[in-house]
Amino acid sequence: MNIDFLIEDVVKKRYSVRNYQEIEIEPAKRDAIESFIGSLDNPLGNKVNFHYLDDKDIKNKEKLGTYGVIKGAKQYIGTTIKLEPMALEALGYELEAVVLYLQHLGLGTCWLGGTFDREGFADAMKIKEGEIFPIITPYGYAAATKHEKEIEMRTMIQADKRTEWSQLFYNNDFKSPLTKDEAGSFAFPLEMVRLAPSASNKQPWRILLKDGDFHFYEYKEPGYSDRFPYDIQRVDMGIAAAHFDFSLKEKGIKGHFNMAYEPELELPENMEYVFSWIRK
Repeated sequence: MNIDFLIEDVVKKRYSVRNYQEIEIEPAKRDAIESFIGSLDNPLGNKVNFHYLDDKDIKNKEKLGTYGVIKGAKQYIGTTIKLEPMALEALGYELEAVVLYLQHLGLGTCWLGGTFDREGFADAMKIKEGEIFPIITPYGYAAATKHEKEIEMRTMIQADKRTEWSQLFYNNDFKSPLTKDEAGSFAFPLEMVRLAPSASNKQPWRILLKDGDFHFYEYKEPGYSDRFPYDIQRVDMGIAAAHFDFSLKEKGIKGHFNMAYEPELELPENMEYVFSWIRK
């Protein structure tokens, strides 16, 4: 996978687009997108499958729905996995790479995990039985204005607001917030994590710096994932991993992810260890 764009540029420009211009994407861009997706991998080890859907290929359009959330979209990308440890995180990592690449191409996207007709889209995308189908995104050129429901949703989830550093990043234990000065060269990748998208803008990631390594935890929002057969916020943890990893590579900082490096310390309520990043 070749990330040939500046992370900060696309992260700060990108927002969830729910209203699209009803125009076709140029064939050269479509080819570039499929080539990029074909090159994807992830450091979490799980296979992620991608599926494409074009409006002109949909036979039973009335079966598809996004509950009024998405308007005008003609193309969608879907993802499927086998429900194994770290699979949801791997999905989040790879699909966020695609989302950032699409922004680099000037195309809008919107993560959909609960606001789409899963059965209808699964049928249209020819999803096989036994595959978990957690997320899709429309993609295309953003319309000049947002539709009413889009404005309501962005207001409800405070889409442009992000949690402060002191509530996300910690030094040595979860009682001591990590300052930007203490983070040093890691302040930039941590800030890119802080700006990452997440389901309902819950921002479940908490990152602990301990003995030079970074440990990622999920703050499990009580009841939030109850309507899914899996913890949907694990996808958000994969998005955080992507932002952190891409930023480190851009700055030439070397290291690797490790899924079994949990520090011994007392955790706050509803906090769960996910993975670590170990500096080389």
